Amino acid sequence: MLAEETSDTAFNPEREWTVDDASALYNVDRWGGDYFEVSPEGKMTVTPLGARGGRIAILDVVEAAIRDEGLRAPLIIRFQDILHHRVRVLNEAFAKAIAGSKYRGLYRGVFPVKVNQLREVCEEIVEAGRPWHYGIEVGSKPEMFAGLALHTDNESLIICNGYKDDSYIRTALLGTKLGKKVILIAEKLSEVRAIVRIAGEMNVEPEIGMRIKLASRGAGKWAESSGEKAKFGLSTGEILEAANILAEAGMARAFKLLHFHVGSQIPDILIVKRAVREAARYYAKLRRAGHPIEYIDVGGGLAIDYDGSSSTSHGSMNYSLEEYARDIVGNIGDICDEERVPHPHIVSESGRAIVAQHSLLVIEAFGAIERSTVIERTSTTSIAEHKLMKAVSDITSHLEERGHVESWHDLQEIKEESQKMFELGLLELDMKANFEAEFWRVAQIIHQATRQIDPAEMPDDLRGLASELWTQHICNFSVFQSLLDHWSFGALFPVVPIHRLNERPEVEGILVDITCDSDGKISKFIDRKEEHVDSVPLHRINTGTGPYYLGVFLTGAYQDIMGDIHNLFGRVNEVHVFLDDDEDCGYYLEETINASTIADVLQMTQYEARDLAGKLKTQVDAAIKQDRMKPTEGMRLLAEYERGLREHTYLSF
Repeated sequence: MLAEETSDTAFNPEREWTVDDASALYNVDRWGGDYFEVSPEGKMTVTPLGARGGRIAILDVVEAAIRDEGLRAPLIIRFQDILHHRVRVLNEAFAKAIAGSKYRGLYRGVFPVKVNQLREVCEEIVEAGRPWHYGIEVGSKPEMFAGLALHTDNESLIICNGYKDDSYIRTALLGTKLGKKVILIAEKLSEVRAIVRIAGEMNVEPEIGMRIKLASRGAGKWAESSGEKAKFGLSTGEILEAANILAEAGMARAFKLLHFHVGSQIPDILIVKRAVREAARYYAKLRRAGHPIEYIDVGGGLAIDYDGSSSTSHGSMNYSLEEYARDIVGNIGDICDEERVPHPHIVSESGRAIVAQHSLLVIEAFGAIERSTVIERTSTTSIAEHKLMKAVSDITSHLEERGHVESWHDLQEIKEESQKMFELGLLELDMKANFEAEFWRVAQIIHQATRQIDPAEMPDDLRGLASELWTQHICNFSVFQSLLDHWSFGALFPVVPIHRLNERPEVEGILVDITCDSDGKISKFIDRKEEHVDSVPLHRINTGTGPYYLGVFLTGAYQDIMGDIHNLFGRVNEVHVFLDDDEDCGYYLEETINASTIADVLQMTQYEARDLAGKLKTQVDAAIKQDRMKPTEGMRLLAEYERGLREHTYLSF
């Protein structure tokens, strides 16, 4: 398949289907990067260490989790080696940029815990970053408490962002007393005064950073988090006032870091360059004024190419990791050399770029809603002789002569007539059922005939025909729990079957979840040409050949934490995978985490399992006394209810 062909080519039976076609169709060859690709057997595979490590078929991991651990989809798979690889490539990119430009400062990156607070993820990142003294960033009191315990390398940093009260500040300064490099970022002047007061009470010399509100702004969905109207940070005058507060308290040496942030998922490198140069100028002027600043923290924003377009769309990025590091190092160095001030150590808070690729959500499609084209010949009426059926048959006989548009118009007119006849009592149910099936069969014929039309030349009246014929694959998961960013603001994640990719997909469709909410669906997908498309090519579900699994990729940033329990669907099953050459399969399942039980999520909403079972037992006892059920049946049903409370919240097949 040519790189720029549309997904309609997938349904062209004249072309021999290959796994290369599948890779292009689902854009794996673009967003997969160093990690994901399609195997010759038609399976999605992952190479967690890039070219340095082995390859794993994702379906094999799913089957191992089912066979060995008793887990079922929906299932989160974490390839922990990817975390190690991402930390390494980030630190190596900055090390190379520093060496290449003869920069006279160090790189001291930190992982922002808010992007994925799960203990297993944070512990792996801390361990992976030890050779580079890679630290952590916290943004709340709970994160501060967790981060202080996780942090064990006193050469690495703990950056403390977010609004702070006395408890937050005291906990951070406890870290300073333990010998850790804890830098409290002041978001407002009152925080500077509070830090000075509490540090005096604790007899500890704090290290303070000032967050500056730059004029430079980000772009995309998070642009409002930067600029002069940003939620966090100090103006130029407030920075100078904060420095005076420190000087008056005899703590002028505490001003160690200048911080800025221009937003998450920055797609355009020019935005990064402008912000870095502006912040570097602030640093240089402050340093020349005598303030002993040692660090510039460039914040987050390093993007992930979710759609594989390498563009400035909000789901992509027009730069590489290496270019990002070179531009930050080079621009700070240039400004410092121009102003004749020392090169500061550089801090970045890359979170999405560290964790997004390491996990994916595997969901099982267990059913499909599609337009019925099967005609049940059950009516005693002569169906073929009915005027509606004759009219539809006439359309198929003259399709080429009348053309696609006229044929579709005629078919819609006949459908309206059938509905009027039914409302007037002139059409029986069996006849209506047969007509509807015939209508969708002919609509499918018209749609197939229009597939080779260039989308730009498609007549307006035919543009909606495809969506009328889409299937809805019913999947055992909750969008609100596992993909909240997709529901809340339309974030796009790559969606790909993890097997059967050596087979031509047969239908176009969307994915719907098992919540009772009509918004519980994935109905926007990445595309090679458009910003997004409204459907995805899928295979038909064949229960005789086993489950049909789809992977939602690049979900490691934010999705694990931001999900809610809409309909009381809780956390899903989880498995952690590590490469291991000593294993026959090349990997092992290091840890599994069971999904939330029904009792777990009910307890979150103040229902106690024991109390529920007790209340139901009272009702069962009453039913037995009223002779509505036998005692043996009542006890059996009660036991089933109590056993059900221990089951997972998702469907079990």
